[in-house]
Amino acid sequence: MSLNERKKRKKEFVPIDWERAEKIKEVLYYLYEINKRIPVIVEGKRDKKALIDMGFEGKIITLHSGKSIYEFTENIANNFEKVVLLIDWDEKGEQLYSKLCQNLLGMWEDFASIREILKILCQKEISEIEQIPALFSRISGETLDVTKEDIFADKIPFNSEYE
Repeated sequence: MSLNERKKRKKEFVPIDWERAEKIKEVLYYLYEINKRIPVIVEGKRDKKALIDMGFEGKIITLHSGKSIYEFTENIANNFEKVVLLIDWDEKGEQLYSKLCQNLLGMWEDFASIREILKILCQKEISEIEQIPALFSRISGETLDVTKEDIFADKIPFNSEYE
């Protein structure tokens, strides 16, 4: 094989794990649709920016806003009926998630599976929401844009309570 052929071959991207990438995209599209009506709580500004960069248009609330966990959750409880908790799954994130869950009982449980499924799909490669776009790009060779995934619209079992 000539040098030019080897260079050309290197440039061709072969998806590492297309099936997993599609499942990540499907879960995020589901979250995108929910976020049109229900706010998503993330840990910090970079997590929020990652969601916005992926195409999320709904309310995204950052946890680290200078308030205590108690003040933050009181404010959330007073202003929203339901929320999606999308907190990182590193050690610090798990501690925060646990505290938020305790303080927001009855508000987040309907959407807990979203975070759990993302944790499983992302495996141990990443532990932060802000890293999802890079992981997706690495395993699929594409940019993650949840707004272009209307092919899943008929597969998502929306609960009419949230429509």
